[in-house]
Amino acid sequence: MIAPGAQAPDFTLPDQDGNEVSLSDYAGRKLILAFYPLDFSPVCTDQLSIYQEVLGEIEERGGAIAGVSVDSAFCHAAFREKLGLTIPLLADFHPKGAVCDAYGAFLPDYGTSNRSLVLIGEDGAVAWSYAAPTPMEIPGANLIFDALDSGA
Repeated sequence: MIAPGAQAPDFTLPDQDGNEVSLSDYAGRKLILAFYPLDFSPVCTDQLSIYQEVLGEIEERGGAIAGVSVDSAFCHAAFREKLGLTIPLLADFHPKGAVCDAYGAFLPDYGTSNRSLVLIGEDGAVAWSYAAPTPMEIPGANLIFDALDSGA
């Protein structure tokens, strides 16, 4: 997992609508990258639903959040619509998992990312990171709030 203090690896990925989203689009803002294995799995559905429920609180703390998985933009669009999400979902589809890997969240034995959170500060450096012990464990919203509230 990428360590706090490291410069956040740059990326440009398509979102659920096929629009290119880059790290630089969030310059001067705190960004939580929420890595998750796959759209439509039961645990991922719960994870993204939780983050959607607390999106207002994340924004009140000065943060933005984007989900990242190895699924395609088309899959992200269907997943987002099914769950009623407004959180952008970024497709690390090709080359598969390259951004997940750059952040230390890729699980090569499974071909997916682990459930991981990375807070990128306004300066573009990693302020905080967390990797779930297993892909079956959802990193709770409290971890996000604690990271944002700590001034990280």
